[in-house]
Amino acid sequence: MSDKIPSPPPKTLSEAIESQTERKLRSQRRGDRSLWFGFGMFGLIGWAVAVPTLIGALLGMWLDKHYGGTRSWTLALLVAGLVLGCAQAWHWISEEEKKIRKEERNDDE
Repeated sequence: MSDKIPSPPPKTLSEAIESQTERKLRSQRRGDRSLWFGFGMFGLIGWAVAVPTLIGALLGMWLDKHYGGTRSWTLALLVAGLVLGCAQAWHWISEEEKKIRKEERNDDE
């Protein structure tokens, strides 16, 4: 459920126009976030997960080649890289959400 309580519908035409104008002004202050902006963010998050995963796999392959044993370093470091990448992406998304919420609070004041 949302923490935000929905505001009551505008009662008069002037209130409706004022509310629509405020929404447009907030949108203009945030800037134009197009479809390409969304794809860019999706790609950024993908790289944040993929790079640590690949580094972990490559390091694991090197360790298996030079210090082979009964355990697979490749698998272990691949999983570790994946976990690290997901944690990094989660942190980045959380920070962006905090910025968006802060902007919304500032716009409401």
